[in-house]
Amino acid sequence: MKTGPVEIRQLVRQLLRHRGLLDNIYGNAGLTTVQCHVLIELEQQTMGAEELARKLNIDVTNANRTLAILINNDSVVSQIDPATNQPRYALSEAGKARLNEHHCGINQQIALYLEQLDTDEIELLATSLHRYNRAMEQSDKQKGFTLRRLEPADNAAIAAVIRKVSAEYGLTADKGFSVADPTLDTLSENYKARNAAYWVIEQNGKILGGGGVAPLAGEAGVCELQKMYFRPELRGRGFARRLAAKAMKFAREQGFTACYLETTACLKEAIRLYESIGFEHLDGPLGDTGHTDCEVAMLKKL
Repeated sequence: MKTGPVEIRQLVRQLLRHRGLLDNIYGNAGLTTVQCHVLIELEQQTMGAEELARKLNIDVTNANRTLAILINNDSVVSQIDPATNQPRYALSEAGKARLNEHHCGINQQIALYLEQLDTDEIELLATSLHRYNRAMEQSDKQKGFTLRRLEPADNAAIAAVIRKVSAEYGLTADKGFSVADPTLDTLSENYKARNAAYWVIEQNGKILGGGGVAPLAGEAGVCELQKMYFRPELRGRGFARRLAAKAMKFAREQGFTACYLETTACLKEAIRLYESIGFEHLDGPLGDTGHTDCEVAMLKKL
């Protein structure tokens, strides 16, 4: 069965129900879910209502209302910050005790859940939850940008991006990198085949980056992740991972059994990304890419 948004939503709903998060009181310390989260954040450091609201992704009115309740039941204390003349909040001794009671109760529950899983399953669960949380954070950072298929009208803009980014990293044409490809100015022609695709990322009509996948010349059943270039405006927003994931899904749909890429050691961030999504280093290059100065060769089984 192919897992998609509907199945993920169902799993999340089941998780919330099992954890009792639909009830007003969460855990055995007499706290609501939002009160628990406020106390947990204040356990780390003192902060104001607006900062707390940002941390918890709630509105300031909700944060202030929750803080007022927690102050009233002696769980939180406030003091005026002389630098801003605004209140900052911290846990009281009673709040620390109440939160510790909450931690102990919830940790015991989760320990019982984890007894149903073997060590490798627990590690897989932790990794998957971390990646899912990261995906949500990155999705927020990508608002206002559009990821779509390359069109002929985009050729000049994406070529300019590739040349600009290549120059930034010293990947000059004379060294045999992608910037030297003779088809760079007509890139859309390279991805017209059914088993090839290239995507661009734009904001307000401006192309800021892109990447694609196509059959690897000389290697049957293997595709190549190609021409992943991003302007500074896109970096740190998770677009490289998103585009690579899109390319891998497309490649599987086209029947490829492995995906290959070549890069250079100076692109350390890119190499770490490829390693994190399952690419493994090879002893030498595959196929016939013509990029003789790309000394790092990697492969991912699909």
